[in-house]
Parts: sequence; C-alpha cells; structure tokens
Amino acid sequence: MFNTDDTIVAIASPLCPAARGIVRLSGDDVMDVLAGLMGGPVDLTAGRRQRGPIDCGDPIGEIPADVLIWPDGRSYTGQPSAEIHTIGSLPVLESMVQRAIQFKARAARPGEFTLRSFLAGRLDLTQAEAVLGVIDADQDRSLDQALQQLAGNFSRPLSLLRDQLLDLLADVEAGLDFVDEDIEFIQPHELRRRLDFIAATLESTSATLESRGESNETPKIVLCGQPNAGKSCLINAISGHEAALVADVPGTTRDTVSVHVSVGGRQLELIDTAGFESVAGRTADTSDSRESISEIAQRMTDQAIGRADVVLHCVDITRRSQSDDRPIDSAGRQVIDVWTKSDLRSSDVADSDRSTGVCLTSSVTGQGIDELVGRIFAELDRTDRTDSVSVSGTAARCRQSLAQAAGAIRAAIGLSEIDEGQELIATEIRTAADALGEVTGVVYTDDILDRVFGRFCIGK
Repeated sequence: MFNTDDTIVAIASPLCPAARGIVRLSGDDVMDVLAGLMGGPVDLTAGRRQRGPIDCGDPIGEIPADVLIWPDGRSYTGQPSAEIHTIGSLPVLESMVQRAIQFKARAARPGEFTLRSFLAGRLDLTQAEAVLGVIDADQDRSLDQALQQLAGNFSRPLSLLRDQLLDLLADVEAGLDFVDEDIEFIQPHELRRRLDFIAATLESTSATLESRGESNETPKIVLCGQPNAGKSCLINAISGHEAALVADVPGTTRDTVSVHVSVGGRQLELIDTAGFESVAGRTADTSDSRESISEIAQRMTDQAIGRADVVLHCVDITRRSQSDDRPIDSAGRQVIDVWTKSDLRSSDVADSDRSTGVCLTSSVTGQGIDELVGRIFAELDRTDRTDSVSVSGTAARCRQSLAQAAGAIRAAIGLSEIDEGQELIATEIRTAADALGEVTGVVYTDDILDRVFGRFCIGK
C-alpha cells in the first residue's frame, strides 16, 4: 500500500541549468521541515510569498529563496504543501532536498505528488494521466487533448455511464429482494432498452479509443518521384534546416530517410524515398548486385507509400515531359502533386499550365512551401478519424477495461433474451460497472496505480 502520511520532497523543475529552480514538499509535517530549513518557525498565509534564506548545509550554506505554502485542502495534493523557488543550480537544489530529508522528509517517488492528488479525490485517474500528457505534449494537438482530459472531458461521460449501470443494477437487485411477491421493478423490455443503450455507448467509446491509438503516431508524409526531382531539397525547405543530403547526382537517395520535424506547432515525419526506376539509363553492363540494390530501394519506396498518411508526388518542373507516369499505389491515401524547382521554370511554362490541384514550389526561393504545408495539414485534418480527448497512455490502459465492460453487457443482453435468472444479469452488470470504475479510478489496485504513476518523473 501507498504511505501518504509522511512528508515528501523532490525537485519539481527540469534537471538542467536555469535561472530559477523549484523544490516541492507535501505532507503533514511540511511546516516543521520548512522551520528546519529556514532556521525558525514559519507562519505563512496561504498563497503569500515569504523571502528568506534556506540553509542547504555545508559546503553551500544559506541560499536566498522564495517560499510559498498551501494549507491542507487547498493544495494540489490535498495536503499541506510548499514550494521553494530559488537559484536553478542543480547542486543547490539537490542539497536542499537532502537537507529537507534530514528534517524528516522523504524523497518522493515518481508521480507521487499527483498520486496523492488522486488519492485525495482532487483528480480521477484519467485526469492524473492527463497531467503527464500535458508534460509530454510535443505539439498543439497533443496539448489540447491532454488539457481536455485534465478538465474531465474524457472521464465525465464514463462516470455518467457507470452511474447508469449502478442505477440499472439497483433496479435488478431490488426485484431479487421481492422475487416471491411477483413485483417487477423493471420490465423486460425496459431492461433490454437500457442494456442496448449502454452497449452502444461502450462500442462508440471503444472505437474512439482505437482511432486515438492509430492517430497518436506522428503523421507520415512520404515524398516520391523521379530521381533528382528535388525531394530532399523539399524536405529541407519544409523542415527549415538541412535534414536530408542533397546532391545534383540522380539516385543520391537509395533508401528511405526519415526526418521528424515540428511545423506550425505540429509534429510531422517526412520520409524521403529513392527515385522511381533510379537505374534507368544505366549501361547494359550494370552488375546484378546494382540491380538488386535498385529493386530493394524501389520496394522500400513502395512500403513507405503504403504506410503514408499523405504522399507528395514530386515532379521537376524543368523535366515535366520526361516525368515518369508510374502509377502510385497509395491505397486510398491522399496524393498531392508537387512541381518543384519553380525558380528554374522557363518563360513558356505559364501558370495556366498547372494541373488542377498541383502545388508549385521552389526550395530555393521558398515559393509555395507555406501553401504545401497548408495542404498537408488540411489532408491530415480531413482524414483524421477521431475527436478523442484522451491522451495515448489513457487510451492504452482503458481498452482492456472497456472491452471487459462491453463483454459483460453483451452477456447480460444474451441472458435477458433467454429469460435467465436476474441474479446472473445483475452479476454481469456489476462486472461492467467495476470495469468502468477502473478507468476513472473509482475501483483500483496497487498494480494499476504503479503502472499509471510509474511513468511520471520525480517531482510531479
């Protein structure tokens, strides 16, 4: 079991050089620990800041600091808590933690502050996971999902659904108490209607989580086309730095090259591929091994296209007449035709020559790059199959619980169809309610809490 009675301490700021750093404490003895650190009794008004030296012990000595305190019931953890804001030197912060331990504090475990918040009822389990989602968010969409989950937008519907299950269970069990008196607290058709509604809701929620799991990966943008079509240059232009090797020699890229970039607040995986038929034009004495390498490169290109979220078909505008008409097996994925090297186009190539939907770009001048990025985002948004408000860790943890709940409800429906005993139906409904309780943390085990909070860093 988790001990929440003692006082814990940890560095709460990033473990890197900074102007300011934070040491966080929580527990019933916070005031005594602060008194030891500050050399005397501490009497702080909630939310007020007190300045004073903190004794870090030898050899550092006293360090200036600002101390903030939250009393019992008004803090993040639901316990008396404090934060010491001081110089962001890691040796100073570590010395301060060790000094607090000398005054009967204990080094916090990973996620223990948020664990205490959960155990105090200030957060449910999905909201606790959302704290980690906010910390780990690497793009605007991930942050928005985590903030929505932190606000309860994911757990609230599940809590309401669990309440409906408990209400239904109460009606079924009430009928069991009066089985000898021929009193029906719930009619068979009403029982079936409510079970069907709950089953449909669980199915919809599970489908959303599955989509969330699929969409959680960074979108893959695959660039393909003839050799020397400007694919690598285009990757560099989109990413804003030299992420891919560029050369005038056709066939420079022989395998897939993956680059993770942040563009417009979103993470993308740009994948450069070998040019189509990159051995075309080689002399007849090309070795079999060379041909084998080319075949492997083409197969890798096809595989990359098969995994793509969006495909950019790149065509050198100065060699449009030589463009390979090879069909792209995109398996329903959106293909954006991109004409590259527009800065080299001749005067006889008018804008009216552009095919419908073609994006005209230049990696040298930057022409069309913003338009292309906008097209990519539009396609990703159009094909995104989820409006989920769950972070990935929650989605992974909840799938099994939701599947268990759905299975129990299906079993209850089956029992109701063959007019089996209400005791068996009640058992299945309770199983479903307990499974949903595991999602929000109403029902939990130490193993579940270890899995959730073990992913946190110390100090959170």
